[in-house]
Amino acid sequence: MASFRRTLSPAYPDRQYLNGSFSVSSPSHKLPSSNAKYSSPLPELVAAFLRLAGGVFTRRHGRKGQWRRVVVRCVLCFFVGFLLGMFPFGHVSEDVRSHEISFEMKPPPLPRAANNAQQLLLEDRVLRNRVEREGLVIDPVSLSAEWERRSERFDFTPRKPLIVVTPTYDRAFQAYFLNRLGQVLRLVPPPVVWIVVEMKAASMETAEVLRKTGVMYRHLVCNRNSTDVKDRGVHQRNTALEHIERHRLDGIVYFADDDNVYSLELFDALRDISRFGTWPVAMLAPSKNKAILEGPVCNASQVIGWHTNEKSKRLRRFHVDMSGFAFNSTILWDPKRWRRPSSNPVRQLDTVKEGFQETTFIEQLVEDESQMEGSPPGCSKILNWHLHLAANNIVYPKGWVLQKNLDAVIPVK
Repeated sequence: MASFRRTLSPAYPDRQYLNGSFSVSSPSHKLPSSNAKYSSPLPELVAAFLRLAGGVFTRRHGRKGQWRRVVVRCVLCFFVGFLLGMFPFGHVSEDVRSHEISFEMKPPPLPRAANNAQQLLLEDRVLRNRVEREGLVIDPVSLSAEWERRSERFDFTPRKPLIVVTPTYDRAFQAYFLNRLGQVLRLVPPPVVWIVVEMKAASMETAEVLRKTGVMYRHLVCNRNSTDVKDRGVHQRNTALEHIERHRLDGIVYFADDDNVYSLELFDALRDISRFGTWPVAMLAPSKNKAILEGPVCNASQVIGWHTNEKSKRLRRFHVDMSGFAFNSTILWDPKRWRRPSSNPVRQLDTVKEGFQETTFIEQLVEDESQMEGSPPGCSKILNWHLHLAANNIVYPKGWVLQKNLDAVIPVK
């Protein structure tokens, strides 16, 4: 087999081979100390390192020194890169140098409306400064944009509490009367307190009716001995007056018997009373064949006289029905506020003649008509009716509950 042996190339006569290795002795392969094309003014120290690096990268070593060569090259590359990073090359523009790095937190850009407002404020300042310098006179027109807050005003006036006093007793129409009055009071805007007074003991039937109405109530009992009572209603109302005075209830007191008929407009008018209010009442005559009107005659809200159809009651000072007036409860427990001449408790009298309980009671509340208020203005509207519908000695199931089935008078065929 033919073997080929390469001879030393005549192009490189100065290259010497020793034990399979070679050495570079030609000056053409040496890294020049300076390069004419390199225009950056580097320090001599950096140039020396570059020459050293060039010698290391071009110099060959044996296998034993390969790890040293790798380590040296890595260290030199790291050092050269570090120096290059510390000393940037080339030309840096003046615009870049003029911008400084700022770590200040800037607020977000304002909306368009806010920018317009700031611009108007700036123009306003400039205009004011110009006026001060040149002495000009202009109309005081504000160029600034301001946010106007509309203040909402709530004219809230609390309603006066109503204290409705109702005396009741056990009879055939009691449940009907209480249910009817309770449904009326349920439609009256609160606050309303319904004081119901019974004689001797509070019955379970009355308590059940009161609970079902949904009206705030107080169930009282008059402990007066019934044998000494001339007028049951007088003592029951006095029990309610004592309760109001003891607990200092503040509101408008109104005596509403359970057998009367009331309009909702009446309870709205009660809240307009300051001290004492009165109005005409329509009453059914005992003969049940005619209606009687009794109450004040008013000029607006001023009481100027009285109207009555009963000749026997013309001797009364004030001609008004028990359900035809209302008064402020503070008269009972704060006499100094209303300048009452006497500090005695205000109570209805059982010793007077029948029909005179109203006038003797009103005389304890007011001195004359000047302290009264006609309601409604003009006293030209009837707001409640007094009906004599008493039914005595009527046999009815107790509590209107059937204990046993009724007798089948007409059987089913």
